Amino acid sequence: MKKTVILFSILFFLLSFTEVKHPYHVGSVEINYNSKSTTFEITGRFFLDDLENALAKKYGKPLHFNDAKYKTELNEALKNYVADYFKLKTNGQFLKINYIGYEEDNESVDIYFESEKVSKPQKVEAAVSFLYNLFDDQINLVHIIVSGNRKSEKLTYPNRYLYQQF
Repeated sequence: MKKTVILFSILFFLLSFTEVKHPYHVGSVEINYNSKSTTFEITGRFFLDDLENALAKKYGKPLHFNDAKYKTELNEALKNYVADYFKLKTNGQFLKINYIGYEEDNESVDIYFESEKVSKPQKVEAAVSFLYNLFDDQINLVHIIVSGNRKSEKLTYPNRYLYQQF
């Protein structure tokens, strides 16, 4: 996650000096198995403007981060968006995913969600297609961490599926 945070920080810093929209469509998703809670804790990080545009396209109305009057609508939209564009399967069974909330930065949004309880995963499969409804050059960097073992993969539109063995 540190490399992804550094990459986003550099991109956001460079882009803050220009009025031009950023030329890259990239997001990151970290899927971290917490052995204490026996759940996957998941964080998605995306450019704020890209996520706003993807939600507007999907739901047919503008929703704006950094504006408190949209908070309830954004939570509902993000809950539905996560359900449509993220699936997680472990040991052959799909997991229920619960939306937790989001945090905004000037240029990015972190979305938090969590899986139902699951015994120690051996096989993890994910379908990740965040922002694919908006960009045909979207890249999602996906990191899966189980017992400190980190495996990363780059998913480029239209590829949305990944599989890791632990």
